[in-house]
Amino acid sequence: MNTRHQLYVAVLAGLWVGQNCFAETNLDELARAPAGKKFNYGSEALQFGELTLPEGPGPFPVAINVHGGCWLAQYNINHSRALANALAKEGIAVWNIEYRKVGDLNGGWPGTFLDVGNGADYLRTLAKENPLDLTRVVAMGHSAGGHFALWLAMRNKIPASSEIHSDNPIAITGVLALAPAPELDALQKKNVCGGVVEKLMGGSPMDQPERYRWAMPSMNLPLGIRQVLLVGKKDKDWGWVGEAYRDKARAAGEPKLEFIDAPESGHFEVIDPNSTTWPLVRTSIRSLLGLK
Repeated sequence: MNTRHQLYVAVLAGLWVGQNCFAETNLDELARAPAGKKFNYGSEALQFGELTLPEGPGPFPVAINVHGGCWLAQYNINHSRALANALAKEGIAVWNIEYRKVGDLNGGWPGTFLDVGNGADYLRTLAKENPLDLTRVVAMGHSAGGHFALWLAMRNKIPASSEIHSDNPIAITGVLALAPAPELDALQKKNVCGGVVEKLMGGSPMDQPERYRWAMPSMNLPLGIRQVLLVGKKDKDWGWVGEAYRDKARAAGEPKLEFIDAPESGHFEVIDPNSTTWPLVRTSIRSLLGLK
């Protein structure tokens, strides 16, 4: 495991993680996968996405992917490219979103949320010149990106009074949340990643209750669409967050929630197409998109 990988794992966990953790997945190797075609959904440098298309005429079902990295500026889209390429081989178009994060100019509230939302909505523009099937659109994300994948599915509930409201958010037909981190209030209490949640939200839940209200999917249940949460059994630092969302969703009577324990996965194997967890990811997203 190289130094860059160690630092990434350490920041995400909020502590230094030993050499034996997540040894199967090398983030630098994932980042060496080819990038998709770049499109800008806004005028700022980080307001772009990469579209990776399968071979053939289409139209293709779409996965909107949001990468993780603890909402922090030092982590970017690069390590999610291997996943995008693997899904394209399954006949799935991937719109991989980059966005402003904590530490970037105008990152945090509301810029980070607006970027993810506007990036997702840009699919309508892409579909004018690319063979995309907008009747089959799944939101997918890892870790902090898993939070945003679930959030994309609840945007139609956000009122006009909120700074992150959108008049016409793109319709999401399902969610694949990989080791998601959606429980912002609990993560703020744990002071994860150097207090990143408080920086993201501009305060604590007590300081900014309305912001947390519309940033947290679990405060807007049931979502009423299929959701698959895939969490590594060996993900000791972040697995509990997905489990907490699962428990809230079940208590709220969420009718279409599936929770998968990935027995051989830590936090990163869920985004590694070369890991033994990949078949679970592949089967889940194909099912969400109605692919045999």
